[in-house]
Amino acid sequence: MASHVVDNAELGSASAHGTPGREAGPDQLNNSVYRPIDGSQDYQKGKLQVLGAIQILNAAMILAFGVFLGSLQYLFHLQRHFFLFTFYTGYPFWGALFFCSSGTLSVVAGRKPTRTWIQSSFGMNIASATITLVGIVYLSINLAVNIQLLKSCQSSSPDLCNYMGSISNGMVSLLLILTSLELCVTTSTFAMLCKANCCNSREDISSPPNSVE
Repeated sequence: MASHVVDNAELGSASAHGTPGREAGPDQLNNSVYRPIDGSQDYQKGKLQVLGAIQILNAAMILAFGVFLGSLQYLFHLQRHFFLFTFYTGYPFWGALFFCSSGTLSVVAGRKPTRTWIQSSFGMNIASATITLVGIVYLSINLAVNIQLLKSCQSSSPDLCNYMGSISNGMVSLLLILTSLELCVTTSTFAMLCKANCCNSREDISSPPNSVE
């Protein structure tokens, strides 16, 4: 009789502390679901949405400045003037398309942080970061060309030259600032998503199999 009491007490204590080798409970299995590294999931999701919204706003402003640069050609009846070099490359248009797409995917990934959306946003932000580097090169060339044009066209039509040079320099400088901002935002978003992908991969490798012994 005493031995049965002892056996029951041992079984009770074993069930209270957990049997070794038994599958983890539902709460522990839920830890395998993606969570940001710092543990504050809501903060990371909100930050990702804010970065995406900044990209969308940035894309709209770049597109607006590109349209304004293009309108100068028709206002002053210019034919392929090098003051509008950035407009002729098309960067304000296809660059804005890339930035808006990456921003939209970042917002969606922040709202629904599934593997598919995170990886899609990850790839699109890599593409946008590459586009910003190309844009910085185009805009830098445009500024360098403007300096040379201002020196060479003073003799023919100084008033128009100064006016076009000032407007072009101002617009290109603003585009360069916005493009640099876009590079910073895409880099930050890329870093966040890279950590998320690495964290998700580590959890997939370390998560126990879904079997109950």
